[in-house]
Amino acid sequence: MSYIHFIIQNARWLLAGFLLCLTSSYGQTFFISVFAGEIRAEFGLSHTAWGWIYAIGTMVSAATMVWAGTLTDRFRVRQLAPAVLVGLALACLSMSFVPNAMALVGVIFALRLFGQGMSGHIAMVAMARWFHATRGRALSVASLGFAVGNAIYPLIFVALMAYFSWRELWVLAAGLAVFLIPMIMWLLRTERTPQSISKSHASLGMNGVHWTRHRMLKHWLFWMAIPLIVGPPAWATALFFQQVPLVEAKGWALLDFVALFPILTLGSVTFNVAAGAAVDKWGAGRLLPFMIVPFAVSFMMIAASDTLLMAGVAMVFLGMGMGSQGTIVGAFWAEHYGTQFIGSIKAAAMAIVVLGSAIGPAVSGSMLDAGITFDTQLIVYAVYFLSTGVLAYFGTRSARALLPASPKVDVISA
Repeated sequence: MSYIHFIIQNARWLLAGFLLCLTSSYGQTFFISVFAGEIRAEFGLSHTAWGWIYAIGTMVSAATMVWAGTLTDRFRVRQLAPAVLVGLALACLSMSFVPNAMALVGVIFALRLFGQGMSGHIAMVAMARWFHATRGRALSVASLGFAVGNAIYPLIFVALMAYFSWRELWVLAAGLAVFLIPMIMWLLRTERTPQSISKSHASLGMNGVHWTRHRMLKHWLFWMAIPLIVGPPAWATALFFQQVPLVEAKGWALLDFVALFPILTLGSVTFNVAAGAAVDKWGAGRLLPFMIVPFAVSFMMIAASDTLLMAGVAMVFLGMGMGSQGTIVGAFWAEHYGTQFIGSIKAAAMAIVVLGSAIGPAVSGSMLDAGITFDTQLIVYAVYFLSTGVLAYFGTRSARALLPASPKVDVISA
């Protein structure tokens, strides 16, 4: 089945996933960090203080995801998505009225939980569960929402800051989240139910069984893969979170730097589509260790760059990694642990990933205040990426013999 035919035949489910991933942008670091300078100035926060406020709110959201993520095993996307989008809209509205630094912790918690956490989680779980033989392609199409959001939202909102205050722009974000609710409900008016899919079409994991979250957490492959999976959220989050001090140290304008994000998207979209086809052909386990290499290359290039041209090339590599990440990692859990309990399994993994995204800003902010330049930090993060790739390679190679035969057919309609 060609990509175009696949998209046409499954358009409403894929578009719903894409829109949820796109709207998760309001809780993503690349969006929140656009306002970092104004927030720090208004509340008199140092890099360390702002980093820890962000980290605490994110860590609490990670803990909440352990429970909240399991809801995808019990409720339809049509039921969950509107509630999550209402929560995200209220979080955006709260940011527009946040009165002090203490209240920022709660606002960051809500943005991260409903945005980065639940919006993307619902979309990825739905794609992994609804599609079998074409799971890679489904995940790649839906996760394009992450790439598009990364490309357009920072550029648009930085440009709008010339005309509106940062608080007014968060009201706009709240309105856009609410606007999406009726569209999602219309797209999923004949949605599949998780219960029926789990019983009649669930994919088996390693050893031909349906893995539970408890069993997965005791398995060696999880702990060999998770350092790699946590790396991009942790250190790419640090990169986006610290984009203001980064451009100040390089002598670049913030608007010029965020104008590179569409270049990042070019690499992301290209490798997103390629990763979807590659997962369907070779499997996520074979690809997972190599997914990390573009991240390492991009970080080393940004550290060495003294021009926006070189930074633009680095953004292409970063896009390659980010485009591959959502598809490969999303398919990895379903491929190795099955889909019957995929909601709770991904919730546990997502909680660790969100925790990693909390560590990145806290660590990088503390290192900046300690006098360690961000360029030096980027080199350290690149070494981390490559080390975890080696660990994941040996883990996935050992697990390959445990996998069941790949499915030859797919579920196309409800």
